Amino acid sequence: MVCQDLGKWWSSENSGLPLPLGGNVIHRRFEPRLRKTVSDILTTSIRFSLEHRAEAVEHALQYARDMGRDLADRFVGMYVNHWTLDYGEKGRESIRHFLGKAFEAGLIPHRQELEFVQ
Repeated sequence: MVCQDLGKWWSSENSGLPLPLGGNVIHRRFEPRLRKTVSDILTTSIRFSLEHRAEAVEHALQYARDMGRDLADRFVGMYVNHWTLDYGEKGRESIRHFLGKAFEAGLIPHRQELEFVQ
C-alpha cells in the first residue's frame, strides 16, 4: 500500500523539481582535472549500462533478493536513467534546494557550496 508517492509529493511541494535520489560526490581536495577524469569514467560506465540495459538487469538480478526480472527492470529504471547521465540545470537546482532545506531544518551543519563537474 502506498501512503504517499514521494516523487509526486516532492514535485508538488517544490515547484515541479525532480526528487534527487542520489549522486556521486568527488571531494574538492582533488584537482579539477582528476575530478573530471573520474566523472568521465562514471559517465562512460553509466552510458554503457543504459545502452545494454537487458544485460545490466540480468547482472543485477543476482543481488535482487528473489525479485523477478520485470520488477527488477522497473526498479533499476527508477535509479538509472537519463537523469543519471546528466542532472541538467533543473536537477542541479533540485539538489541545491534539497540540501538548502536540510540545512534550514538543522539536518546538516552548514550550507553546501556545490560545484558540479561537467
